[in-house]
Amino acid sequence: MSGNRNDKVWKNLGTRRISKLRMADYPNADDIVRQGLLSTPRAEEAVDIVLVNPPTPDGGLWIRTQHRVGRRTRENMVWPQVSLAQMSALLHPTYKVKIIDANAERMRWLEFSTLLDKYQPRYYLTQLTAPTLENDMYGCFLAKARGATTIAFGTHVTPMPRETLRPYPVLDIALVGEPDLTLRDLLDHLEDKIDERPPEIRKLFAADPTYEIAIDENGEVDMQRIKGICWRNGDKIVLNLPRPFIPDLDDLPIPMHELLPLDKYRMPLIKGPFTFIVTSRGCPAGCIFCIKHVSYQYGTRLRTPKLLVEEMWQLKKLGIHNIHMYADLFTVNRDQVVELCRLMIKEKMNIKWTCNSRVDYVDEEMLNLMAEAGNWLISWGIESGNEQILKHARKGIYPDRAEKALTWARKAGIKNWGYFIIGLPGETENTIRQTIDFSKKLPLDIALFHVAAPHPGTPFFFEVVKEGWFRPGARWEQVDMDKETVLDYPGLPAERLLCWQRRAFREWALRPGPIMTYLKMLVSDPSTLRTAVNVGLQHLSWASTDTDLSLK
Repeated sequence: MSGNRNDKVWKNLGTRRISKLRMADYPNADDIVRQGLLSTPRAEEAVDIVLVNPPTPDGGLWIRTQHRVGRRTRENMVWPQVSLAQMSALLHPTYKVKIIDANAERMRWLEFSTLLDKYQPRYYLTQLTAPTLENDMYGCFLAKARGATTIAFGTHVTPMPRETLRPYPVLDIALVGEPDLTLRDLLDHLEDKIDERPPEIRKLFAADPTYEIAIDENGEVDMQRIKGICWRNGDKIVLNLPRPFIPDLDDLPIPMHELLPLDKYRMPLIKGPFTFIVTSRGCPAGCIFCIKHVSYQYGTRLRTPKLLVEEMWQLKKLGIHNIHMYADLFTVNRDQVVELCRLMIKEKMNIKWTCNSRVDYVDEEMLNLMAEAGNWLISWGIESGNEQILKHARKGIYPDRAEKALTWARKAGIKNWGYFIIGLPGETENTIRQTIDFSKKLPLDIALFHVAAPHPGTPFFFEVVKEGWFRPGARWEQVDMDKETVLDYPGLPAERLLCWQRRAFREWALRPGPIMTYLKMLVSDPSTLRTAVNVGLQHLSWASTDTDLSLK
């Protein structure tokens, strides 16, 4: 950090206090530690901040998604960390940044710690998710031991910042809510670089009429005035006022995709690498289980199609020809989708792309236009085949609408990827059977069945707490959707939920149509061989579990 102005801040955020006895013997112990860690000569490769997707517990078999959860995935996806690329673009060139996507690189902890030694970051930023919480904190531990100030963001820390910092002293600061501008503001204050903000960054801050520089009358940083953070003030944990959302997403710079290991990102049925383009933030739907509302709530902010196409051209120059339109709900605004598709057709983008949607946010004309513009697959949140389950979950759609939307897409030449949830409130073995039978009727190319996950901050989470449905002794790492579950319903315990989930997939997949899809996965890209084999063997091996639990 520059100068001595932030020594007091560093002490508040810094290393854990030694015992009272040793502090008495060495009253300047904090300063000694600081000088030893932060005054090491800076190497040429040294950076101001590393933005990290850390190694995984098993060395790369876990896959982390961008905004949802870190989980073991049957489909062996490797998701692009575009959120880190977006924040890097906000910091560059004022700060020297480095992205480490250890997950995509299949990097183990020893190699990761060696990179931390190489880059000597002053700041360490990571995403936290419930199923990978302790694993993510280990990355913070390694960075903290090397003198870095540790910062976290994400859907786990946003709804419960104090509860996240309290048991993990290696975490210094949490970015609560939308993290992009908060990170820039925090570093500008701690590094005394507010005056170095370029005009486009100043414009972002000017969009908030309540924004103020957090410098007190003595010229020191007043941490309590930096909006959107939770931080340590000595032994206290302080939660500051929230930061308003960025009103116009077009004011954000295009993410620095070039900092990501683009050649490592994979998705089934895609030959070669792909990446994300974020088209909007927020979703107006009211699904009680959706973790995305924790960060972006129920309003929607769009990026203009012209800017999206500009980003696509940049990606094509980087050798990317496959894109996933990443949004809480891609089809949330029909005008945006139609204009984007027409622009892609006009400019002959020749990009193959995928997206997500709800079945009640499409029509036949729009789907035909999407297909003409290069859309070849849509991920649908179908969830259940039972109307009462959907109604309780505030999904707002009914099974007949799903069948109609997927039929339109299939007719347009778009593949359908359906997601179903086992274990939403009100679920019984009869309703699960209804969902399985419904999934077989739909024109789906791929279907996945997850166990409901009560993520902190969602209405589903609070309902589970109120009704006492959390399994005794449950840990955050069990909020997994595939591997484990924290749910224990009366008459439908965790073991049976997991068993039904596995049986649902097996029943759907072991039919001629789905089997042909997985054969296509084998030949689409050599990297998907492991995916198809793992999926098949894993689910076939679960048959004995079903027999043991007497599922019929």
